[in-house]
Amino acid sequence: MYVFNVIILSMNKLTATKRSKTDRLAIVRSNGMVPGVVYGARVENQMISVSSVEFEKILKVAGESSTIVLEIEGDKKTGTSQKIDVLIHDMQVDPVKGFPIHVDFLAVDMNKPIEVTIPVEFIGTAIAEKNSLGVLVKVMHEIEIEALPKDLPHNVVVDVSTLAVLDDQIHISDIKLPKGVTMKTPMDEVIALIAPIKEEKEEETVVDLSSIEVEKKGKKEEEQTEEKA
Repeated sequence: MYVFNVIILSMNKLTATKRSKTDRLAIVRSNGMVPGVVYGARVENQMISVSSVEFEKILKVAGESSTIVLEIEGDKKTGTSQKIDVLIHDMQVDPVKGFPIHVDFLAVDMNKPIEVTIPVEFIGTAIAEKNSLGVLVKVMHEIEIEALPKDLPHNVVVDVSTLAVLDDQIHISDIKLPKGVTMKTPMDEVIALIAPIKEEKEEETVVDLSSIEVEKKGKKEEEQTEEKA
């Protein structure tokens, strides 16, 4: 039986500032900020902006499955701020340059389990593929789990070097999750497998000479008919 690692990250923090409806998004972005909104459990919908540099750092380590402590700055005179536990729920990116241009943060109740999708990270080289016995097929790239927000893992790491012969498979049931985390993806689902190597065959083009002759004959008869007309 295979056992694979599940990575759980420590709590991440991100500072946000409030913005208003009158703030032009183009100006917000030109100031190095990403506009966004916060909504969800026990919070009122709020329009905010976060540092684009800091957000991209958080995105790399937290992704869309690990909780973030979003600290929304309040009145500078009083120094008050609001801390909310959130997930990156949705994100828009620039279609050309690929950087974030808007983000939705979903506030979560830390005392209630939630379902999320986490990515599968493949590591290692399959022995079967290395020895030319077959080709590695990565069937699943995400799995669904349920846990309290504080227990949500960032991803699951699957080592494919255990696949040694043709038709070897890794199943969901081979993954050992930490305490408090429940697998929602069916246990019999295949994550990766070794498939036979398909040999590419050159396709031979068969020319039907009889059809060409018939076509030529038909065109010739049609031309002769037009001339007589």
